[in-house]
Amino acid sequence: MELARVIGTLVATERSAGLDGVPFLIIQPLDREQRPRGEPLVAADAVAMAGPGELVYFVASREAALALPETFVPVDHAIVGIVDAVGPLEDEG
Repeated sequence: MELARVIGTLVATERSAGLDGVPFLIIQPLDREQRPRGEPLVAADAVAMAGPGELVYFVASREAALALPETFVPVDHAIVGIVDAVGPLEDEG
């Protein structure tokens, strides 16, 4: 699982079978310090409750396809949780 911030929404009028009613959000992946990492991604919102500005965690690949109500749909990323709080990083030394 990886952290990301929701930065927008995506509207798709045509969808593959099994994706009806699944919201799509644009997310910005984050590193351990919550700084942007890489390019923004489109993710299916498996929790159907995330919104712009929220900190979420997501999965990719096969795990993303399994996270939705109808499994093995054609998605690359899926939001699987909303982050309530993040604690301080522990010293790695």
